[in-house]
Amino acid sequence: MTVTSLLKAHWPLVLLIVGLLIFPLAVREPFPVHLMTMVFMWSTLGMGWNLLGGYAGQVSLGHAVYFGLGAYVPALLLVKAGVVPWVGMIAGAVVACLVAFLLGWPLFRLYGHYFSIATICLCEVVWILFTNWDWAGGARGLFLPIKGTSLLYMQFSQKTGYYYLSLLILVCCFLVVRHVSTSRLGYYFRAIKGDPDAALALGINITRFKIVALVLSALFASICGCFYANYVLYIDPDSTLVFHISCLMCLIPVLGGLGTLVGPIIGAAILVPLSEFTRVYFSGAGRAVDLLIYGTLIVILAVLQPTGLVGLVERFRVRTAKQCAGGWVEKNG
Repeated sequence: MTVTSLLKAHWPLVLLIVGLLIFPLAVREPFPVHLMTMVFMWSTLGMGWNLLGGYAGQVSLGHAVYFGLGAYVPALLLVKAGVVPWVGMIAGAVVACLVAFLLGWPLFRLYGHYFSIATICLCEVVWILFTNWDWAGGARGLFLPIKGTSLLYMQFSQKTGYYYLSLLILVCCFLVVRHVSTSRLGYYFRAIKGDPDAALALGINITRFKIVALVLSALFASICGCFYANYVLYIDPDSTLVFHISCLMCLIPVLGGLGTLVGPIIGAAILVPLSEFTRVYFSGAGRAVDLLIYGTLIVILAVLQPTGLVGLVERFRVRTAKQCAGGWVEKNG
């Protein structure tokens, strides 16, 4: 297949990629660039959570732990030892994945809502630990040193650099999740979600593969945590380790479509601008307003379309196709 035929076959995707690449160059205002950066970051977080919650069927409400570790480990290495964030990102990912691996064995002995409650408790314990840990900044938090424009230190004078970096992280996450979803590992995840007893009878080690899903999920959360820390240059327990972050990670794929590849991106494209605009226009009350709207959207979707917006689009497409086929049969007798 030639390049021209590929472009013709995938021209919507090509237009989307070109549009995303030129967006920060065409838009001069910093807020739209910041908004898109946050959409990319939360899309990555939603994709990571979706591996565990959407594909493997384990609803975790404590993923802020891995996001927070990904933020704190590079920040502490930079502040205390001068280690560059790229090395700190690797260290944070290793710590987050190790914690996920160690916690997975006892946590996955629990089922259903007991597992979800345990993850909430875990998040609260880690929040208390970092709030009272003076060496890590305690409740005051940590200010990252400003190094000026430096790719080595993951700092840029304009938001455009962060925009492209967050887009790169999202693309890498998308490719990994796409590969996993179409591989044997992805089929194992779906089998565990669909019927754990049947999967166990077929010889699938349920606990082992749930831990794999959790570790992969923690990996992406920790990378986003490192990016966030270097983006805002300040972290504290209330901005990285709170239940609100875990809740939003869960709501994004639920709104977009659980167990789908593009569902978290759609969910982030709706919820993140909603959060930002309510924060801007409602000032201090914005957080409560956006949570109220989140809850309303989720309740409506849970009742009308449990498979999320992707499922709604798919249902509309199938209905349209049936109507067109029925019309063709009626016309041609």
